[in-house]
Amino acid sequence: MPDGSTVPWLDALAVALSSDSHAMLVVLAGAKGSTPREAGTSMVITRHACVGSIGGGHLEYEAIRIAREALRDPAARGSWLVRFPLAARLGQCCGGVATLAFSRIDADASAWLDAAQACGRAGAPFALVSRLVADATSANRLVVTRDDVRGTLGDAALDSDAIGAARLRLAHETDGAAIVAAAGDRAAPLLLHVVRPEKFFVLVFGNGHVGRALVNVLGVVPAQVRWIDSRADDFLAHVPANVEIVAADAPEDEIPYAPAGAFVVVTTHSHALDYALIEAALARDDWRYLGLIGSKSKRAQFERRLEARGVAREAFARIHCPIGANVGIRGKQPGAIAVAIAAEILMAREACERQPNAPRGLELSHKG
Repeated sequence: MPDGSTVPWLDALAVALSSDSHAMLVVLAGAKGSTPREAGTSMVITRHACVGSIGGGHLEYEAIRIAREALRDPAARGSWLVRFPLAARLGQCCGGVATLAFSRIDADASAWLDAAQACGRAGAPFALVSRLVADATSANRLVVTRDDVRGTLGDAALDSDAIGAARLRLAHETDGAAIVAAAGDRAAPLLLHVVRPEKFFVLVFGNGHVGRALVNVLGVVPAQVRWIDSRADDFLAHVPANVEIVAADAPEDEIPYAPAGAFVVVTTHSHALDYALIEAALARDDWRYLGLIGSKSKRAQFERRLEARGVAREAFARIHCPIGANVGIRGKQPGAIAVAIAAEILMAREACERQPNAPRGLELSHKG
């Protein structure tokens, strides 16, 4: 899979610091009432670019303006909060209150940033703790996991309090960000940001028109995409950052090495290869989604062939074919099919999140 972590804003921050000396990290630290995004949503802002979104609209416009003003000000340091009553201050119809944490991040952040990215690559939940004070340096942060700590807030007693609070939230499966009061008078409030890396692995087999459209659609969601085909010359010259290209002589050999819980999409140019991929996939039962491009007649043909080879009919019933049929988009243009596939994958993923102990591959009923 791609070398980055499964936390896009961490990777964006690392890229920004590699090409510039500083960037702004904006975190939705508090969300009361109706807000465009949930607490913990983050975006990275540089002088010339923005990665991520805290919800768009006037709130995001103001966040970008404040961040870029701070980047232009040599005296701007540390972290601070800005409270936005969305209706009264910004005229947004959400009506809730969003509290944003602004942090200037400089190159001295590499120690904790490297540790946080390592957690992301490993899929390990962690808490990022920072002090909400104007004179704090971007180096002073804690990365806390259930069994390890990296970094410091600059005070041993404060570190101890912060580690305890972070591990309590990690143990209680609490997500997002929160403003936490530090014990005593020795410190400003803390921003405690619990991050649970998203294990959202998608394998796309086939680099034809649908495959090309699909990887571009998946480029705007927090997925790690492995794009596989035997036709090395047919891949796009430029792909989204979260897409890894794999030219394989035997694409079906990639199936046994797919991460557990992967989402598998079969859209190749060859019915024979499609069949080999489906047969290999049905040898496993730990994927989250398995979709096959084709018609109802193709589904019936594959089902007969697999049944003749001893594959239980119930196993094939788990496959989404025609792929994207649950979404209701009937267009046959490659772009329309790609949107339907992506939507069906996201539906399956949300179903998994609602029912994490449900049987794999059974998250959506087939309506094809």
